[in-house]
Amino acid sequence: MSPRLTPFATPLVALTIALLTGCAALPWRSGKTPDGARAKVAILETTDVHSNVLSYDYYKLKSDDSLGYERTATLIRRARAEFPNTFLFDSGDTIQGSVLADYQALVKPVGCDQELAIYKAMDAIGYDGGTAGNHEFNYGLGFLSQVTGTPMNVDGGHSNRCAGPHFPLVLSNVYSTRDGAPIFKPWTIVSKTIEAYTADGSKIRVPLRLGIIGFTPPPIIDWDKQNLAGKVSVSGVVEAARKYLPELQAQHPDLIVAILHGGLDTAPYTPQMENAGWYLAGVPGIDVLLLGHSHTEFPGPHYAGMKDVDAHLGFVRNVPAVMGGFFGKDLGVIQLVLNRQQDRWVVDLDNTHSEVRPICPITSGKEKGPCVPADPAIAPLVQQAHEAAIAYVNTPIGESALRMSSYFADEGNMTALAPINAAQADYVRRELPRLHPELANVPVLSAAAAFRTGFGGPDDYTDVAAGPLTLRSAADLYFYPNTLAAVKTDGAGLKAWLEKSAQRFNRIDPARSGEQALINSHYVGYNFDQIQGGIHYVIDVSKPVGQRITTLTFKGKPVAPTDPFIIVTNNYRASGGGDFPGLDGNNIVLAAPDGTREILAKWLERRHRIGTADLEPTSWVFAPLKARGPIVFTAASGKQDVARDAGLHNIHQIKDHGDGTATYAIDLSR
Repeated sequence: MSPRLTPFATPLVALTIALLTGCAALPWRSGKTPDGARAKVAILETTDVHSNVLSYDYYKLKSDDSLGYERTATLIRRARAEFPNTFLFDSGDTIQGSVLADYQALVKPVGCDQELAIYKAMDAIGYDGGTAGNHEFNYGLGFLSQVTGTPMNVDGGHSNRCAGPHFPLVLSNVYSTRDGAPIFKPWTIVSKTIEAYTADGSKIRVPLRLGIIGFTPPPIIDWDKQNLAGKVSVSGVVEAARKYLPELQAQHPDLIVAILHGGLDTAPYTPQMENAGWYLAGVPGIDVLLLGHSHTEFPGPHYAGMKDVDAHLGFVRNVPAVMGGFFGKDLGVIQLVLNRQQDRWVVDLDNTHSEVRPICPITSGKEKGPCVPADPAIAPLVQQAHEAAIAYVNTPIGESALRMSSYFADEGNMTALAPINAAQADYVRRELPRLHPELANVPVLSAAAAFRTGFGGPDDYTDVAAGPLTLRSAADLYFYPNTLAAVKTDGAGLKAWLEKSAQRFNRIDPARSGEQALINSHYVGYNFDQIQGGIHYVIDVSKPVGQRITTLTFKGKPVAPTDPFIIVTNNYRASGGGDFPGLDGNNIVLAAPDGTREILAKWLERRHRIGTADLEPTSWVFAPLKARGPIVFTAASGKQDVARDAGLHNIHQIKDHGDGTATYAIDLSR
């Protein structure tokens, strides 16, 4: 009989057998699961929670019910009530990414006997395993070793076992340079007794052993060079899978679950590939794939049309897969149906599917319905750390005479970027001559991108009001805990950098009469670097990619391809993050030990009060372009006054979507 037609269970038959035998709820008495048995197992996944334990915005100092692990916890409990057999895993980027995380790592680091707030919350729910994402390494190997309770034989690692999560973390592709061994267990096996049904409908309880193996993005060796160089080595995801899967398979697990902090990419494979999930799914022996890192959902429309991917039911090369969003906004669920064949469990692909369950479900159209309530068990566990983090971000550091906002950063409002560029350039102009006297006269430019441009919803923008500044303001302006780096390049490299950034925009056809979207939604906002320091450039969005920078001057003179420049950026970009041309870590001339956010906070504090005179004006403009139809973009609704106050008089709101966002039109002819 086809698996699709096999009855899962007949309640009346099962009840009759239970009454007659009195053992329906006991483990299968023969000790062997019979062929023809069938089971439903739900694999639950969280990923990219980024220590957003509570539904709270530390930058705006208010509750935000659109995110937070405490609400994901409600979805987990509901899923467990829905499915009798569940396993719960986390795909990484767990311990970093919020003010609370920074407080516990940098301001008042937790002690060896203290568990991180995010792990307290996760332990309250109960996990079966997890892996480490790239951001797990941001605070260094010593901190990672301590808070995960994992002794590591690496420079700066802990040899004793500190308080950590009450579930195993596996990671197969990061190795200590001391002994060549993985810094975490590469794999492990987790076992549970599950409910299943025999072919005649009898309910039985049988063991199910899942092998789990973990992977992190190989580029961490570049992104966190200051923390990892000389201490660990990293291999490609596929290479690590081929190395350790035979060991895991030798333990005869029923299924193998690959937990990858990475997304899907069908570009030619390399061992340095950041999002190698598509290739990992092709490694024989992997039954289930958990994804992350990309801050999107799978299954979902973002992956529609990808080769050998079912973006509706959730399969990657015939392997069930899921990626459960980010910031605690979603729960990934794979509903597996298992058939017992030839003394082993086989995934019934016809009746298996994946889904992403949001904490704020869409009710109709694009309208969000009521968000699920927070799990009441979570907040009390982290209340003390939460209140301390709030007190920390309210530390005064100065005041501002202007509003600094990223609402229209893509359209030319650099008020939120100019302070970052000013602080970065100031730091390098003071430090570089001491380290490299031969570069003392090379012009210093600075690059910054708006990290918060609405990707996470209508509140996901930087917006620092005029008036008192606190550490919260600096954290809002600079969202990530990057360190500062400076690279040496030339005029050709500068232009290539700007051309890459200009991919943020779609190509606009002036002759087209219908609406055209200005923003390329496939090019993330944090890769739209805007460079200042005496340069001026023009972006022509009617031109093809690579030909959009039509004017580029430095102090009023055209930039020649051989003109030397120092460009200040962050360690992620300087080491190759974002695949910018000419940036691979080899031309770094300064790698600061200081975090960019801390450098910015100190710069603001030294000036005490900043105004327009302290900041360089916007360094670029769009080339004049008269289009027959409207050029549009989406941003937070009701912010036209922000655009006007920033001098962007060519922007007006044309449609309020009713969900906090709106469509705006921009007139590029003026």
